[in-house]
Amino acid sequence: MDKVNLALQLILSLSILVVLHEFGHYLPAKWFKTRVEKFYLFFNPYFSLYKKKIGETEWGIGWIPFGGYVKIAGMIDESMDKEQMKLEPQPWEFRSKKAWQRLIIMVGGVTVNFILGILIFAMMMFYWGESYYKTTDVKDGMVVDSLGMQLGFLDGDKVLSVGDIPMEKFNAALVMNEIIINQANNIVVDRGGQQVTLTVPDEFVEYVTKYENRKKTLFYPRQALDLGKVTPDGTAAAAGLPDNPKIIAVGDQPVHFYHEFMKILMDNKGKTMDFSYVEGQDTLHKSILISEQGKIGVEVLSIAVSTQKYGFFESFPKGASMAVNFLSSQLKAFGQMFSGKIKAKDSLGSVFSIASMFDTGWDWRIFWNITASLSILLAFFNLLPIPALDGGYVMFLIWEVITGKAPSDRFMEIVNIIGFVILMGLMLFAIGLDVSRWF
Repeated sequence: MDKVNLALQLILSLSILVVLHEFGHYLPAKWFKTRVEKFYLFFNPYFSLYKKKIGETEWGIGWIPFGGYVKIAGMIDESMDKEQMKLEPQPWEFRSKKAWQRLIIMVGGVTVNFILGILIFAMMMFYWGESYYKTTDVKDGMVVDSLGMQLGFLDGDKVLSVGDIPMEKFNAALVMNEIIINQANNIVVDRGGQQVTLTVPDEFVEYVTKYENRKKTLFYPRQALDLGKVTPDGTAAAAGLPDNPKIIAVGDQPVHFYHEFMKILMDNKGKTMDFSYVEGQDTLHKSILISEQGKIGVEVLSIAVSTQKYGFFESFPKGASMAVNFLSSQLKAFGQMFSGKIKAKDSLGSVFSIASMFDTGWDWRIFWNITASLSILLAFFNLLPIPALDGGYVMFLIWEVITGKAPSDRFMEIVNIIGFVILMGLMLFAIGLDVSRWF
């Protein structure tokens, strides 16, 4: 079921992005009275799952559930309709339109994707706001994960700054971003009331960006063991444990923090353990069965989460800022990839890697965040000056606007074939990387 959820989320996300991207081409084409012969969600070699002709356009759904296209009359595209191109240009064809009109048709798709990314980010901020832990609210500092150990973090540390950026929010992802993207080389932490400066090792960026480390974190909040109500149907209630118990030990292991408590429970599933707790001046004991899920049925009181709310109009500048910051980070990451600081084989992936980013339980906040990010990336990649991509057409159209000379149809056919081969090669390379990772 988890894999089905991931696949469905990927298909839904890409369908939204592709349909709106193609509408970005379709609408200006219609405004300039250009005939659109086909509008397809998904690709349809040999046959279609559904098709219906409305007016001059065939609307359909293909059977390969990735991508989609619009076929615009009189345009050299992936359909390679050479027979049509041999005929005399007609007024309704793409090739008969003025260069500036063709340019607007071609940039329509990426424009829609940029706007969509900003809009989704904005609506996320309007609906959910921005949730985070204030550094001052995480009073017990951090619990260090395996990657954090590589930087010299210790349990209980509190990050004060990374490079020149003060850490007002408890955010391991932000620390990671500053190190990888902005090349911060020092971190200042509060360690037991004293400021300690940690130096980022030279090899850390290459190590942390390895594919196998993609879901690891540097640290997470260290939370004091603060328990609330005992659930009536749990084993703790059956053993007579009172509400709000101050548990100080399980078996012979003392516990002070939530992560210590959870580790003991997970390590002793199905066992009956002695739980020591304080009530007034007394230390009492209860023998409690730990379930096969590692639970005893007691509520955990969490650290307060702060939420920055945004009004409807306030959300749009915030959404634009998030989109710009995301794209800027991606561009810097690509720069480091080309410089060799980040290995391409660790950062690239196919649709299978994209699918793994979604939440198996279908979390809508995660879904829309990934969809917005993919929309921005789709716009950026489509603007690259590679033939067969929108950016390739835009490059030649700008040349035509400047020089007044359009490339020949034969030239466009050849460069589109070259571009298509390049794209297919990159896709096969990315799929090969994912397959190799499975083994």
